[in-house]
Amino acid sequence: MIYFTADTHFSDPRILRIDRRPFGSLAEHDRTLISLWNETVSPDDEIWHLGDFAKGSAEFVSSLLSSLHGRKHLIIGNNDGAATIGAAGWASTQHYKELTIDGRLLILCHYPFRTWNQIGKKSIDLHGHSHGKLTPVTRQYDAGVDSWDFRPVTLSVILARRRRRTARRDIQRK
Repeated sequence: MIYFTADTHFSDPRILRIDRRPFGSLAEHDRTLISLWNETVSPDDEIWHLGDFAKGSAEFVSSLLSSLHGRKHLIIGNNDGAATIGAAGWASTQHYKELTIDGRLLILCHYPFRTWNQIGKKSIDLHGHSHGKLTPVTRQYDAGVDSWDFRPVTLSVILARRRRRTARRDIQRK
């Protein structure tokens, strides 16, 4: 399986205040996100983290990465410093990636785009950064934990949610 997530902000005390995440402490936040990640992702799965992974030393980030299931790729976010980017445990690190899954072109970046490669051919923009607060454009999805009950998600889950919302709006208009 291939999973996506973003904006975990492990060990970053600002996250509880800025995003009002429902945790009593940063330690509880981190334990919960690690647990949900490992309940969802198996050791053999692949996971793309779309930025803002963690705050801390390279040793801390490497240790954290070794505790998380899956083959992990980082799309670098604005809060990913040299220690996070250089930590042992990433299969790859980059600012941008184009990936094809089930015949669909995915555009992966920490930041949401207004337009992107092959938008007219139904490519999909997956991003983080906005913490579930940005109104998306067509075929644009926030993969961040704030949008997905603090756990990684598959492309099929992401696409199914949009279809349910569209169907609900169509019913309400009638």
